Amino acid sequence: MADDITTETADTVAAGQLRAFIERVERLEEDKKTIAEDIKEVYAEMKANGFDTKAVRSIVRLRKKDQAERQEEEAMIDLYKAALGME
Repeated sequence: MADDITTETADTVAAGQLRAFIERVERLEEDKKTIAEDIKEVYAEMKANGFDTKAVRSIVRLRKKDQAERQEEEAMIDLYKAALGME
């Protein structure tokens, strides 16, 4: 009898914990959607003000990387461009 109660309690706790995790993920997914919409609006505003949003996206991507990582990537791009006669 005690084992049944313990199992039932553990199942209830596990189900409650699972529900809480799922609800947190759902809230975060909604926040992510809102943030993505906000970012889209900022890019639209930049474009309306004459900025090249493709270039801005590249800059944002580069700023996420540290200096060494950027230099390594640029060196590889230069190497590949030279190999293709693009310089």
